[in-house]
Amino acid sequence: MNVLPGWLRRHVAALRALLVFTAVLGVLYPLAVTAVAQVPGLKDRADGSYVSSGGRQVGSDLVGQSFTGEDGNPLRQYFQSRPSAAGDGYDPTATSASNLGPEDIVDEGGEQSLLSMVCTRSKQVGQLEGVDGSRPYCAESGAGAVLSVLGPRDASGAVVRPTRVISVNEPCPAVPFLAEYRGVQVECAAPGQDPRAGKIVPVRGSAPADPAVPADAVTASGSGLDPHISVAYADLQAGRVAEARGVPAGTVRKLVEDATTGRALGFMGQPVVNVLQLNIALDKAAPYRG
Repeated sequence: MNVLPGWLRRHVAALRALLVFTAVLGVLYPLAVTAVAQVPGLKDRADGSYVSSGGRQVGSDLVGQSFTGEDGNPLRQYFQSRPSAAGDGYDPTATSASNLGPEDIVDEGGEQSLLSMVCTRSKQVGQLEGVDGSRPYCAESGAGAVLSVLGPRDASGAVVRPTRVISVNEPCPAVPFLAEYRGVQVECAAPGQDPRAGKIVPVRGSAPADPAVPADAVTASGSGLDPHISVAYADLQAGRVAEARGVPAGTVRKLVEDATTGRALGFMGQPVVNVLQLNIALDKAAPYRG
């Protein structure tokens, strides 16, 4: 009787395990999941939850998209989605967040901080919708209202007597959002300056605590693919869309109401509006004549 060497028996056992797991997990399991996904009620979701309009696929219920013109500017006749940090925007192959946190307030290396992104977007949305786009800690220019204060410091790190003050997010030749700080003239940020050489001081300003532009209009979702916006953001856009389409605002607000879904499981999150479904309903009920 031939007995295989111990090292060879181990290799044969490993090969058998590889073949078995490949067959079960690499073939049978995917086939079983695919079969279950074809069950009525699940098939549409498993196939991507595609949405059709006018006989052609126009998107997915699960993935947001932009409604902009060739120049990249928002189309006034459509509701706009929230910003996206996924690739160039709503790219399912690059789903991600910006990974910027609330303490990211200084623009560096030509890249906008999270604060300046929010401020710029809020200003743009305010201009588009005809409302006050100001927010706390945002300059009128759309940059984050942040100063670098240089001078001798006390033991706690606070600047005792400012000798120089720089608006770090407003590069020269911009006019700083604040003329002076503690008796010292505020300068624009010159090229090559280290913004963190001084004490970083965010300035709240006089903007209302409850901005007219909702938070989801200026921040991207964690996935970058969120197809929904808040009811507040949809309501903000309703007047502009109605005007562009030449229909009563009440007609558009009724469509917003019909496109609103409640809290998940009745208690989680907030009511939201699917932008793609709303715009499709809008095209059917009030076609754009422009």
